[in-house]
Order: sequence, then C-alpha cells, then structure tokens
Amino acid sequence: MGSLQAYLWVKDMYRVKVQILPKDGVFDPQGQTVKSALERLGFGGIESVRIGKLIEMILNAEDGQEVRDRVVAMCEKLLANPVVESYRVLEVEEIS
Repeated sequence: MGSLQAYLWVKDMYRVKVQILPKDGVFDPQGQTVKSALERLGFGGIESVRIGKLIEMILNAEDGQEVRDRVVAMCEKLLANPVVESYRVLEVEEIS
C-alpha cells in the first residue's frame, strides 16, 4: 500500500464550510450594488448587504480539531485576504 493510500486509510473524512466576508468598515461595492437593486425592486428596510464567499471542502484528518487547524491555516495563507476579509469556520462534519 502506497504512503498516500496508507494516509487516507487511517484518516476520517470531514466536510468543512468556511464563510469569507469583507471586514466591517471595508467598502463592499458588490454589496452596495445588490442593496440598491433590491431597494429599486421594492424591498425596503435593508440596512446593509455584504457579499462574500462560502467555501466547502472535503478533507481527511485524524479529528475535528486537526480539520479546524488546517482550515484556519488555509484561510490565513490563501483563502482569505487578511487585510480586507474575515473568515469563519461554519461547520465541520465527519462524513466517514
């Protein structure tokens, strides 16, 4: 059995959802455009709209804490721009 197969054999699979949004106070042109369009369509009472990303991944790990640690590292290194975006791990679900 190859090393990758052995790695996958002893690990559990997890589904992870991460939300990435513009930080508070950062101008969000997409959010402003959507807010204006909704108001023009008659949907009133909207204070603000922020447009972000929802990233869903499936990965192998020993446990949920390892998953969270790895996902935080991914967000800090690639998935989120720490200058203008914040991230939040929404869900870690064991699927195997």
